[in-house]
Amino acid sequence: MTGANSIIASREAGHCDGYTPKRVALFTGAYNHIADGVSLTLNRLVAYLERQGTPVLVFAPTVEHPPVDHAGTLVPVPSWSAPGRKEYRISLGLWRSARARLEEFQPTLFHIATPDLLGNRALRLAKKWNVPAVASYHTHFSSYLKYYGFEELEGFLWKYLRRFYRQCEHIYVPSASMAAVLRAHEITEGLRLWQRGVDTLRFNPAHRSTEWRHALGLHDEEVVVSFVGRLVWEKGLNVYAEVAEALEARGVPHRSMVVGDGPARAELAERLPHTIFTGYLGGEALARAYASSDVFLFPSDTETFGNVTLEAMASGLPSVCADATGSSSLVTEGVTGFLAPAGQTKVFLEHVERLVTDPALRRRMGARALEAAQEYEWESVMARLDGYYDEVLNPQAADPRPDDLLEASASKALLID
Repeated sequence: MTGANSIIASREAGHCDGYTPKRVALFTGAYNHIADGVSLTLNRLVAYLERQGTPVLVFAPTVEHPPVDHAGTLVPVPSWSAPGRKEYRISLGLWRSARARLEEFQPTLFHIATPDLLGNRALRLAKKWNVPAVASYHTHFSSYLKYYGFEELEGFLWKYLRRFYRQCEHIYVPSASMAAVLRAHEITEGLRLWQRGVDTLRFNPAHRSTEWRHALGLHDEEVVVSFVGRLVWEKGLNVYAEVAEALEARGVPHRSMVVGDGPARAELAERLPHTIFTGYLGGEALARAYASSDVFLFPSDTETFGNVTLEAMASGLPSVCADATGSSSLVTEGVTGFLAPAGQTKVFLEHVERLVTDPALRRRMGARALEAAQEYEWESVMARLDGYYDEVLNPQAADPRPDDLLEASASKALLID
């Protein structure tokens, strides 16, 4: 019996026994070669599943000295550097040896995190082997097109995504606002909310450090307006720079701080000579940088969730974010921060200046942000996804409890099907 036929036979046998065991094959374009929100979230997922006793095999591109000490077993796939963005890899499919590992693994569920060539190949194999496929939506691809001069390709992209995701039993979206975008483009079936979590012990106001601020030349009374993320222009860096320049021109007492690294760093640093650039920070250093700030400014309109916004909230910071997918599901306007129309620097500036000059408002919003962040705990976030797997593989045994996300219009959490 060939490996593929064995997979089909074992799956059918599982159905005869009334239960299908979870053996998850995860396909992703980012896992250990770059430390971004996608790779870190998926590593957390794999670590969680393995703690629950669920075998996982990850298929993803890698590099010689990856920056992420990855969880689980990684099977490398062929890839090449993205043009003009060598830190990203484009997956090209499956090597024959990788397919052999997949057959040997005997997966009962395919989880596809990236709708690229690798994801497409995985989807075809899932169909051929009669293995259910689910997908998670991590990157808002269409929002990136305008930054690279490819806006005319948006219609083609959505046509491809519709065809791709309609073949998946579930699509796990990180926010209700992202689900609304997918619905607007006729991707409506099988949507499930899979939010991101935050480590509230690591990201916490208690990590504020006067000594660290002094080491950066910050005075106790200076209000620090921070940006955290990869330094690429599609993260709204131009708006951040314009706000920092305008605050300085108006004589508003503040300091701007940029935490992160990326291809736009040199140009941004030249443009903002009085801004503090810390470079990439992780772990305790990142937590200290958040907590030692006072206002979080994040103008990006390309997020699907906004991990950095949630980390800032957990650190007790009021946020000023783009009123776009991701942040709009996290920030409660006028309560935990402010939302501004994407790209409208004047509105961002008004909100930031108000927070900089009103310490009581900063404290009040920061406290409410911290309170809101407590709802996003990683273990429950991962348990929810694990329950979705059960819903696909063993619907008769899936937890029948009412989904509290259905209540959500007030809490911004919706189960969308």
